[in-house]
Parts: sequence; C-alpha cells; structure tokens
Amino acid sequence: MGAAAADRVALMSIHQRWAEAIVDGRKRVEFRKRRLAEDIRTVLIYATAPTSQVIGQFTISEMITDTPARIWERFGAVGVIEKDAFFAYYGDAVSAVAIVVATAERFPDSLALTDFTPRPAVPQSFIYLPADAHELASAG
Repeated sequence: MGAAAADRVALMSIHQRWAEAIVDGRKRVEFRKRRLAEDIRTVLIYATAPTSQVIGQFTISEMITDTPARIWERFGAVGVIEKDAFFAYYGDAVSAVAIVVATAERFPDSLALTDFTPRPAVPQSFIYLPADAHELASAG
C-alpha cells in the first residue's frame, strides 16, 4: 500500500458487537467477502442497529485475501468471532479477506449519518466517502 494521502475513506457497516470490539481494541481484524480499494487507509465504523451511528474509525495495516480456512488459521484468534459463525459467513466462498486493524479509536461523540453532507446511505457492506467526511461531519 502506497504512502500517498488517500482522497477517500470507507464507511463500513459493522454489527454492533464487532464494532464495539474494534474500538475497544479487542478485535484486531475485520473479515469481509470483498476487498476495499487499495487507496483506502481509514475506515469509519458504522455500528448497526440499535446504535445506527458512526462510533469511531480504524486505520488499515494490511488486507490479505486467502481461503477462508487459511484466514481463520491466521486471524481467528484476534477476530472476536466463533469458528462456526466465521465459516457460516463465508459459506461456499473460495476466498476471504482479512482487513488488519493498525489503530482504532472511538469518537468522543457518535455521528449520525445525517451529520454528514451530503448524507450517505446506510452501507450494506461499505461505501466510499471523501477523505474529509469525518472532519466535515464533526465540524457541523
């Protein structure tokens, strides 16, 4: 991953349980079926219902694509998910993505999507926003 400043960030929908574990520092990897674009270094964490707010962010150390079995073998211990649930999530998929968390932070005040201009849709998985989206939202 290059050193150039990114022009955008990802807004990622994460189940509340796992979103909290990321910002608390317990979950050190986020498992996905698709990779993020290579220019993404920062992920805004949208905790799903009942929170339904952006609670924090994390920076990406690396993204690794491999088989679900190899991803589990390498990252299962730091993923804060049960083995059965992990393999149920991937089902018959031949590849899995591990997004390794470098640093994570909880925002002092959570942000509603209505705090962003323009207001993004609730992401099914993730969407891309301008890099200054968080600063614009928190300044409002």
